[in-house]
Amino acid sequence: MNREGENTTMFNSTFVRPLHFYLGGFYNIPHVKYYYVFLCFVYIMTVLSNGFLLSVIYLVKTLHTPRYIIVFNLALTDLCGSTALIPKLLDTFLFNRRYIAYEACLAYMFFVLFFGSMQSWTLVIMAYDRFVAICFPLRYNIIVTRKSIVTILLCSWTSLVMVIGALVGLLERLSFCASVVIQSFFCDHGPTYRLACNNTYINYIMANFTFAVVICIPLVLIGATYICISIALSRTVSREERHKAMGTCTSHLILVALFFIPYLGTNITVKTNGIDPNMRILNSSLSHTVPSLLNPIIYALKTKEVINAFKRLCKRKKINKLVSQLQTRTS
Repeated sequence: MNREGENTTMFNSTFVRPLHFYLGGFYNIPHVKYYYVFLCFVYIMTVLSNGFLLSVIYLVKTLHTPRYIIVFNLALTDLCGSTALIPKLLDTFLFNRRYIAYEACLAYMFFVLFFGSMQSWTLVIMAYDRFVAICFPLRYNIIVTRKSIVTILLCSWTSLVMVIGALVGLLERLSFCASVVIQSFFCDHGPTYRLACNNTYINYIMANFTFAVVICIPLVLIGATYICISIALSRTVSREERHKAMGTCTSHLILVALFFIPYLGTNITVKTNGIDPNMRILNSSLSHTVPSLLNPIIYALKTKEVINAFKRLCKRKKINKLVSQLQTRTS
């Protein structure tokens, strides 16, 4: 099969745009179909857990607080991010439909990167919520309001749409006159722009800028908030209050570790010692999919507020059912 440049449209003598790209990930991995089954399980559980959490927060008015608005946003981005990535990934590799149209590839890239970026900044907003709650407890209800949190979230969505849109849009200026094989499990930005024949310096700068916006700045902000939290807790006399405050931060720190450490670990290994391409793709695919499954379980589904809210929903449903039965008997 001639994959190199067989599906190209030439606009002039120097600019070539392919009709299709070829996704070359998961090549020659033994028993890889078991991994696809695992990803299918991950996706089903992600939809169920995040869908359940979204429903509970939406239906129970006592959870319409700033903190749970942030949790709702995280669950929504987890659900959308997994839906943007995993079904297409399974369709591509499980059914061997590795060719993807040029425009579809760019759309695929945009949605996967956008929802991943939004997950990163939602973790920052969670850190901000914990920072105000611990460092300024008396002013928490004044500073962290539903209006302020919704405004912050809307600004994050708008800003990241522009950043990721610019990142993906700049690929339109590139000419792909040689290989159309993307060595990744989805239309990842780096492996795609490096296939171009013309100057990719602007794309390289934009990729580094996006990396700073999505990874570096969030990590710095989260680190700064926890330094402030640690200083505030060190001044707390009561050990019980200290443990209670740290307990509210532990779940968030686990989410931060799950999101950032696999991604940073894989990228640092690639740039320093090098890593087998298939191992890189496996690690990267896990870091894109598993956190969305674990986030609602770690941060929300085991909390007393969510459990009590679910119990109230069940009681309300039973009461409504009894009322309807009584009405049918009396009528």
